[in-house]
This record gives sequence, C-alpha cells and structure tokens, in this order.
Amino acid sequence: MTEEIAAGPVDAVQGPAAPRRRGWVVFLRDVVVILLIAVLVSFLVKTFVVRSFYIPSGSMENTLLIKDRILVDEITPHWNGYHRGDVVVFKDPGGWLPPTPAPAPRSPVLEAGEWFLTLIGIAAPDSDDHLVKRLIGLPGDHVVCCNSLGQITVNGAPIDESSYLKRGVGDDRASSIPFDVTVPKNAVWVLGDNRTRSEDSRYHQDQPGGGFVPMDNVVGRAFLITWPFDRFGLVDGHYAVFNGVSTPKPQGRRRGGRRA
Repeated sequence: MTEEIAAGPVDAVQGPAAPRRRGWVVFLRDVVVILLIAVLVSFLVKTFVVRSFYIPSGSMENTLLIKDRILVDEITPHWNGYHRGDVVVFKDPGGWLPPTPAPAPRSPVLEAGEWFLTLIGIAAPDSDDHLVKRLIGLPGDHVVCCNSLGQITVNGAPIDESSYLKRGVGDDRASSIPFDVTVPKNAVWVLGDNRTRSEDSRYHQDQPGGGFVPMDNVVGRAFLITWPFDRFGLVDGHYAVFNGVSTPKPQGRRRGGRRA
C-alpha cells in the first residue's frame, strides 16, 4: 500500500507535463510549416509573377530615380503582350553594360542572408546585370529620329514625348543620335527617358544585335515604385503618346536594322 500511495502523487505531477510538451511541439511544427509554405509561395511569385529591382542609374529620370525600388510584372505580358510606352526590365543583350568587378568577400552569414532574401524576392542582387528602358518600337515598327521638329516617328507618326522626356540644357531634339530602323521579329527598340544619360538602343546599332533587345531577354514590365515610400506609386506608361501610331505594314523578308 505504501508503494501505491507514493506512486499517486508522482503520476499527478507528471501527467499534465506531457500534454504541455506535446502542445509546444505541435505549435513549433505548425510555425515551421507555415514559414516553409510562405517561403515557397514567395519563391514562386518572385520566379513567375513579380520581381523586385532597384534602379542603379539616372537613365530613366525623372520617371525612375537612382535607388528607386520597383516591382516588375512577369506574367501579364505573356497574356496580352508588350505595348509601346511600357517601361521594361531586360537582361543585357551583350555589350550594353561594362564588365562587373568581382564582389568583395563576405561572411557566410551575409551570403546566406542575401540568398534567403533573394529567394523570397526582397533582395535584388542581379539588378546590376539588367537594364530598364521605355519600349518605343515593337516588332515590325519603323522608328526614325528625327523629323523637322526634332521628334521621333513610329510608322510615320510623330510622337510627342514631352510628358516623360527629360531634356538636357539646350536640347530640343528627342535624340542627339540619329537612327532609322525597322524592328525585327521577336525584338524591341528601347530608349531611356533621360536621353543624355542613357546608353540605350541608339548606342548599340553597330553591334551584332543592331541595338535591338530580343524578347527572350525581357523580364517584364515595371508597374510599381515601392521605395522610397514618398515615391510609392504606379509607373506611368504614357500610352496616349502612341495613340496615333498605326500597326506596321508587313515587311516580308526585309530585315530590321540600321539604314544607310
């Protein structure tokens, strides 16, 4: 009987502890599962839907400023295509960007932190390997600069870019570099809004790609400025500028490129 009486209080003390431990285990397990699902969803969104980039240069001023952070829509253009006026982010077609110096060594902790933030789409370490410009010419478009008023024409229609173009002092033309091109299939012609500081399609006409950006290099359309917070808002495509541009006529076998 003494043994039975002694055993009773021990059971009374140990009994509630086990459920409490199991409760914490279940709670921690649920937290880990939720975090893993959140990371997976963020990864899928970043990979297939929306990506974040920061702006490292002034080539798109005043639409985008240095150190702006933007969101890029990757999925919608696959449904309804790109449009003249879209601000697009694209991978370097080759030779547009200077060689990137090797990064300085960093601690494993910083490397792991950036890897995780990149995985979920918060960090954007590949921004320096991409460019952002305004889409001016679609496949088949005949894009010329400049007419007698200093304007660019697309398929013969002049476009008034005053709503977004940042002109230099005394600069009354849309471009100081002339061009006369027909955009080939599966490519686009892009220009920066700050033409005096943008080495865009104009500067690469003598390269093998003719200054055109292959569609396969285009990541998506910039649609939102997220940081700094006082600049939070939509990225304006100024689509009305291109309302008078007609659909290009079929070019047959004629190849796009710089004209003499």
